[in-house]
Amino acid sequence: MIYQSFRPLPCLLTMLILASQAGCVAGQRFVPQLRAESPLTASGAIGLDDPARDASLRLVIAGLDADEAGRPSRAIASYQRAVRVDPTNPFAFLALSRHHLDGDSPVEAAAFLDQARSLFEAQQRLGPSVDVWGLGLRAGIDRARGRDDRARTLFDRARSLSPEIWGDERLSASELR
Repeated sequence: MIYQSFRPLPCLLTMLILASQAGCVAGQRFVPQLRAESPLTASGAIGLDDPARDASLRLVIAGLDADEAGRPSRAIASYQRAVRVDPTNPFAFLALSRHHLDGDSPVEAAAFLDQARSLFEAQQRLGPSVDVWGLGLRAGIDRARGRDDRARTLFDRARSLSPEIWGDERLSASELR
């Protein structure tokens, strides 16, 4: 009796609808859409960890504001205090990397970027919302070192994650803020 209630046409229509919603109709392969994540900024990271991290993030933000206002010595002092308050704050090292890249010190920028990546990785925070910073900064470091082909490739990847930030191939202090 169960077989008598089976109606192939409604089942077939249901399967076609489900397949079309998955992108499988007419020989198309299902390709998952990558969800664009907003970049995790220093101010967006406040409240994600403990009070020491939040205090350190506030010092990073103060440094970014000083950098934006054209006061690099005040900015660097704020970033250094941020590291003393929380030496595991990857945003302090990202800000230092950005600061040194802006100041034409690609060697220092690379060292601070490597430290930031190590900390993000140790804290299991790698992903598009964080990788966007590393890709773009590494591209800027490579460009400063004359590695233009590699820089172009990395800038393209950074732009694909966040065109509004990396469209000009430069990370401003306010964008990391």
